[in-house]
Amino acid sequence: MDLPQQGYRATKPRARAAPPTADSVLFDDTSSAAPAMNSQGYYTPGYNMAGPQNDMQGGAGPNNMFADPMANAAMMYGSSLANTGKDMVNKEISKFMSVNKLKYFFAVDTRYVLKKLMILMFPYTHQDWEVRYHRDTPLPPRQDVNAPDLYIPTMAFITYILLAGMALGIQKRFSPEVLGLCASTALVWVIIEVLVMLLSLYLLTVHSDLSTFDLIAYSGYKYVGMIFTVLCGLLFGSDGYYVALAWSSCALMFFLVRSLKMKIIPSTDSMGTGSSAKPQFRLYITVVIAVFQPIIIYWLTSHLVR
Repeated sequence: MDLPQQGYRATKPRARAAPPTADSVLFDDTSSAAPAMNSQGYYTPGYNMAGPQNDMQGGAGPNNMFADPMANAAMMYGSSLANTGKDMVNKEISKFMSVNKLKYFFAVDTRYVLKKLMILMFPYTHQDWEVRYHRDTPLPPRQDVNAPDLYIPTMAFITYILLAGMALGIQKRFSPEVLGLCASTALVWVIIEVLVMLLSLYLLTVHSDLSTFDLIAYSGYKYVGMIFTVLCGLLFGSDGYYVALAWSSCALMFFLVRSLKMKIIPSTDSMGTGSSAKPQFRLYITVVIAVFQPIIIYWLTSHLVR
């Protein structure tokens, strides 16, 4: 029986697909490939040329942080707090030690150092001991050889420690502990001497323009004579040591008396007894300070020469 051909199509038997091999991939990896272009040369819609973006809940990038007004306000507040803290620290430090005053005592040059060393060792030939001023401000050391400085005492202290180490090494007595004890003893003596001078000026109510840095400078000049004394002891023995000790002690005492006499200013008192007492106090202070220097020099140098 012939069936009608209308509405039916002859079908072929479907072949079963082969199982996927190891090389075949279910989906193509297009993450690193360029996007597909259409026939007109444009990228297909939906592709983001700028790449992934970071929102506020996502990654916090640097641009988002600086663009945030709250972050900017926090950074400005933190910087203002840091500047305020820095100003407070500088203010507290300036109460005890002024950086500008400290720079004044290190304003030296080679000419000043040489002339000052000559005055320390040969003060008898120096005539003018007056400190010069410019508009009520003392001239810096490089412009006035009579101005005290801290460069020479600092370098002399370091040189004394090195020379003490060499002397101990020559005598086979060197050790870090002994050298540290020598340095600490010399430093403690300077501190004690300055404190005693400040206390004496305060208790005797002697008005002067001596600052703490001035007293440290005058107290530190003894290290120049100590270096000279130790060198003479190492080169010429005990005889050379005592001769150098006598010379440096006398020179330092003469230097201190003439220098401190120009620095300590007596106060004008309406009472006759007060006006006569103040010059005596000034004289006593200068003489005691000067006489005390040879004792310290001998104490700090005698154990280095044998």
